[in-house]
Amino acid sequence: MECLEILTKAVNTTVNNGGDDLVQNRLLSYLQDQLPFKIEELKQIRKKVFLLRTQERIFILKGFSTYHRLKLQEAFTSSLMNEGFAKTYIFYEVAKEPPLFFDRTYYGCMEYIPHSEEVFTYFLKSDRLEGLNLLKNYHDTTEKLVSRYQTVVPAYRQADKWRERATLFLNNLPVIRYFVQKEIINELLAWADWSLKGIEEEDWLFQSGRKVILHGDVAHHNFLRAKDQSLYLLDFDLIAIGTPHSDYLQYANRILPFLKWSFDDLGKYPIFKSNLEEKGFLHALAFPTDIFREWNRVIRDRTYLDSVKIRPVLDLTVGQFAERQRFIKALKYAANEKNK
Repeated sequence: MECLEILTKAVNTTVNNGGDDLVQNRLLSYLQDQLPFKIEELKQIRKKVFLLRTQERIFILKGFSTYHRLKLQEAFTSSLMNEGFAKTYIFYEVAKEPPLFFDRTYYGCMEYIPHSEEVFTYFLKSDRLEGLNLLKNYHDTTEKLVSRYQTVVPAYRQADKWRERATLFLNNLPVIRYFVQKEIINELLAWADWSLKGIEEEDWLFQSGRKVILHGDVAHHNFLRAKDQSLYLLDFDLIAIGTPHSDYLQYANRILPFLKWSFDDLGKYPIFKSNLEEKGFLHALAFPTDIFREWNRVIRDRTYLDSVKIRPVLDLTVGQFAERQRFIKALKYAANEKNK
């Protein structure tokens, strides 16, 4: 659940808008029959996510493709709360005849968290630190839940996921070559190769030791600054069992553009300072996962000819290239020092 987007991008879908609202009006009618209170407003947030305002309270209504996915999310957020991790939402059982099922989709009613005017952003160092500490607290909690969920939550395979992403990027090269010069593409592929080889050699870092339930998507919009200024962690659709390093890798990748890809500045964060002592983590940081992900996405969605949507991808790939090149050089130097 991307609550920041929920609060800032909601589009009113009241009864008489036309077009796709026919389906939404049918959903509204269905919900009015199933919920024990009058619905005053239904706002579409994104596909199959709605803000639902009733006479009693506000909910977030989120759709899931299967009943299993819905019940897993309900159980997991409940487990987080029971173990003392209160900085997230809970699900409510409000249907007269559960589960809510409409148009081949299962819906869950989730807690609405009033937001602060001060949004969470990776641009601010204080937010970056607070988000990292909240993620650590989340890991400390989910470590206690691994045995309970190991049969229903998949294991996370860092190298396998990145090989798949790299393969798709390679398949998309005929399009990417129209936008990015071959020297940059060749270097990106060299970074990926160095990274994957290093991860294979240091595979134990991601396969053994402490296991937690990874969040899997630590983008800024999955952190919500609540009205009381406390920070909440949202959206557990991509949870998997693995070592904390995988979430920290993704977090580092998200904040590094705001650090101008400074190896030294990344090491000033206590959690990253200890991780940077691990050779496998150094290799993993070199993988251009964000670049591969964004190119694969715009090509999949066929939006690469949209100048607005392709501009940030080009900035990520070309605009930040020199800074990132220096960062990779620092990573390789640190990794070589570990070999001495």
